[in-house]
Amino acid sequence: MAQPYLNNLQHIIEQLQPNVQRLDTVICKHFFSGAAAYLEGRLFMSLSPVGLALKLPKNSIEELFEKGAIPLQYFPKAPVKKDYAVLPVSLVENTDDLAHWVQQSINFNLD
Repeated sequence: MAQPYLNNLQHIIEQLQPNVQRLDTVICKHFFSGAAAYLEGRLFMSLSPVGLALKLPKNSIEELFEKGAIPLQYFPKAPVKKDYAVLPVSLVENTDDLAHWVQQSINFNLD
């Protein structure tokens, strides 16, 4: 069931590679009912039934919430993942905006 999410996440990464540093070393794996992207063993992005989520610093998450992002919660009764934001579809569909946020996530997770 998670295979479509893995395929879609790999496709997103391929599309962003020319504009985002370090994506050539990202590894994608199945993750619960979706897929996750790892860089140097650290999860920084996931794609699941709840949407595309990025791990970011608090100030970036707050900025994304103002743009329509929501907190990440994989299951209805699961805890909210406070370091993650589920991006709005409008942002995911804009390659330039998405590249910007993915690069921020990579930079944050490698610090």
